[in-house]
Amino acid sequence: MKDRILSALKSADGYVSGEELSHSLGITRSAVWKHIAQLKEDGYNIDSVRNRGYKLENVFNMIDESKVIFNAETVGKKLIVLKSTDSTNSELKRLARDGEQSGTVVCAYTQTAGKGRFGRQWQSDKGGLYFSFLLKADLPPSHIASITLASGYAVCLAVREHTGLDVRIKWPNDIIIDNRKICGILTEMAAQSDRMDYIITGIGINVNNAVFPEEIRHKATSLFIETGKMTDKSDFFLTVLKYLDKVLTSFLVSISLEDMENFKKLCATLGREVYVQRGDNPLTGTAVDITPFGELVIETQEHKTVSISSGEVTVQGIY
Repeated sequence: MKDRILSALKSADGYVSGEELSHSLGITRSAVWKHIAQLKEDGYNIDSVRNRGYKLENVFNMIDESKVIFNAETVGKKLIVLKSTDSTNSELKRLARDGEQSGTVVCAYTQTAGKGRFGRQWQSDKGGLYFSFLLKADLPPSHIASITLASGYAVCLAVREHTGLDVRIKWPNDIIIDNRKICGILTEMAAQSDRMDYIITGIGINVNNAVFPEEIRHKATSLFIETGKMTDKSDFFLTVLKYLDKVLTSFLVSISLEDMENFKKLCATLGREVYVQRGDNPLTGTAVDITPFGELVIETQEHKTVSISSGEVTVQGIY
């Protein structure tokens, strides 16, 4: 009954009276009120006005689980949507330790301790899309960088299809447009010496975010800022998950030459001067290639070729 009320509110042009809902659904007005209260508890913003009824606000930012279901092979087999959590990566780690199945996705409207690489905080207001997926695959730990590569490629393709925006990939884990960040990716793993027990990849996409904290305003953007339109998060989430499922399903067999070439075409890092901070051994050179294992190939000023899989990378001209 709660879903039927939600459907009626979504299809209404303005307010719907409690009496109208009561009559059309065959329940009492008291029952209508109780279901409305449950929807508010679920996170829906419903405006209630005496003598006018109920109106659903900001529906674009809600995740309608029924719209995000598809026949997934690798990513999206199960979806868990939370109002809030510390971070979706941490939540999925707890579930993985309790035996959660591969392919499970955890999404949260907000994160109280969202995180990026190197322990940085990830700003997580309700306008963004924050989720993590779990993989249990027979892969060596050295493949973790390529999981991030494949995930970034999938998200880039999804954003381009859904919005038409000319988004690019900044190696290893950012999606950018006009040199400003629209998405970050964090891959973590639990591993033995020769194999991974599980992999968790967290993805944060700035979707309907309108403003950012002053300290990151110069280097962050969102789909809303770039298009001037609100994005239906459910529709967009489905597009992203389908691309992740397709790309990761292919990747776990082998990365095709075509996918690698297409990834490189979308990689804004290639051809630029880069500075890599790796402990006490900084490296400066030109990014010239990316390996199938997700490593960035750099030609140093001494004309030596070095492949790196991690490190703090500064790219000339990109924040």
